[in-house]
Amino acid sequence: VQLQASGGGLVQVGGSLRLSCAASGRTFSTYTMAWFRQAPGKEREFVAVISWSGGSTYYADSVKGRFTVSRDNAKNSVSLQMNSLKAEDTAVYYCAADRYGSLWTTPNKYDYWGQGTLVTVSS
Repeated sequence: VQLQASGGGLVQVGGSLRLSCAASGRTFSTYTMAWFRQAPGKEREFVAVISWSGGSTYYADSVKGRFTVSRDNAKNSVSLQMNSLKAEDTAVYYCAADRYGSLWTTPNKYDYWGQGTLVTVSS
């Protein structure tokens, strides 16, 4: 599967942004999808994950209650709605896929990655 992330940009503290990840192929509904982010000088960190059916989700504590992950298997897409953004949310955000995977939170469990989209939250 090929992934294309989009929707990043510049937003003020407290604002909202919606990221999207478009996937190619006819087997998208069999992939667990996740979002990770990487700030300058830091390691890539887990943000959110959604099961292949969309029935289960899991979030990093740092974004719980502010971010929502969803997917539309008919449109081969997964989204990340980010509200109440903070300066520390500034990072390049990546979508990732793992076929028939569990709700992994470590990057090395994912086989496919999008190119990343930059989110900058300014104060």
